[in-house]
Amino acid sequence: MVLGKVKSFTISYDCPNDNNIPVYASGDSVSGRVIIEVTGEIRARSLAIHARGQAKVRWTESRNAGSNTAYTQNYTEEVEYFNHKDLLIGHDRDDDDSEEGLTTIPSGKHEYPFSFELPQIPLATSFEGKYGSVRYWVKAELHRPWMLVMKVKKEFTVFEHIDVNTPLLLSPQAGTKEKTLCCWFCSSGPISLSAKIERKGYTPGESIHIFAEIENCSSRMVVPKAAIYQTQTFYAKGKMKEVKHLVANLRGESLSSGKTESWNGKLLKIPPVSPSIVDCSIIRVEYALTVYVDIPGAMNLTLNLPLVIGTIPLHPFGSRTSSVSSQCSGNLNWLSLALPERPEAPPSYAEIVSEQQRRNNLATTAVRDELERVFEGPLFAYIQEFRYQPPPVYSEIDPNPDQANQNREVNPCCSSR
Repeated sequence: MVLGKVKSFTISYDCPNDNNIPVYASGDSVSGRVIIEVTGEIRARSLAIHARGQAKVRWTESRNAGSNTAYTQNYTEEVEYFNHKDLLIGHDRDDDDSEEGLTTIPSGKHEYPFSFELPQIPLATSFEGKYGSVRYWVKAELHRPWMLVMKVKKEFTVFEHIDVNTPLLLSPQAGTKEKTLCCWFCSSGPISLSAKIERKGYTPGESIHIFAEIENCSSRMVVPKAAIYQTQTFYAKGKMKEVKHLVANLRGESLSSGKTESWNGKLLKIPPVSPSIVDCSIIRVEYALTVYVDIPGAMNLTLNLPLVIGTIPLHPFGSRTSSVSSQCSGNLNWLSLALPERPEAPPSYAEIVSEQQRRNNLATTAVRDELERVFEGPLFAYIQEFRYQPPPVYSEIDPNPDQANQNREVNPCCSSR
């Protein structure tokens, strides 16, 4: 019998998004298919997949041990995030001489589904650097008797989400520096730099509003500038390697002696870059905004403001974790209204709160008291947004005349008071 041939052997992922790009996060389910297209009938011992995720660092350094002796020192380190194996067809025995347990695959195109879950732990974001990488992939192997193993490998992307709507990443970043230039026994006035940005966390595509004040009291012409730098740091065997990349930059106007320049929200856009990596023990990817003064013939005056590039953009109404007072600050304008010359009588409780609302509030209070008793303390986990509203304007005309007449009939002594 003449056996057929394998025409194609591929892996396809079931993309969880609308962009047809296999992107996942920790805890997600990864699914897909191993596709085999054969011409003629073939026999296979097994079809297996092997899914892995790991961070790996590697570099070499040359060292001298003497006048004529040199050697190369290798630095390597690995961190494994998951290791999953699954058998799609057949068995995993290695007895190539056995004809038992073979699976016949007829001519045509065949798909074999697979699925597995990523672990519920912080996973480093997929990354490719000069001295290391973070990679996730699925490898499929087709074993046939008396033939070489066919292998195919396909990577997928993992994003460890960073939400910029956290208090730490919403905090402003600022700094001030000053420098005095000296030349032998002569010294000029100082060059001062102050800079501030609205927050620490941003996402790609956003623009950073830079507020800065540059004062040049020296005798030289200086130029204020700003730049975003990415710093990649790799760790192995107690050593480290660092690579720095320029991401984006801008230039201000030249300042002559005695001049001052102010940046009132100068924009610097963040291009498409990989997110920060802060949870990996052997690879770190960090960002910083560097505001500096370029001084000819001297060291620059530099101010570094740390940045975190995240994946979840800023909420349009600010952080959901911000304080209740900041959320309600915009609703207190009525408190600044001028008081009338003649004090107005306050409204009655019945005019503001209906009987149905009062019953509902009593029911809510009972439930809250029961929960506080169960949890042995007050509940502060979730605080609903509330708004302060001014009391209704007092009027001599009774808005509920029928109800007032009924009250007088029931309790006639009220009118005498």
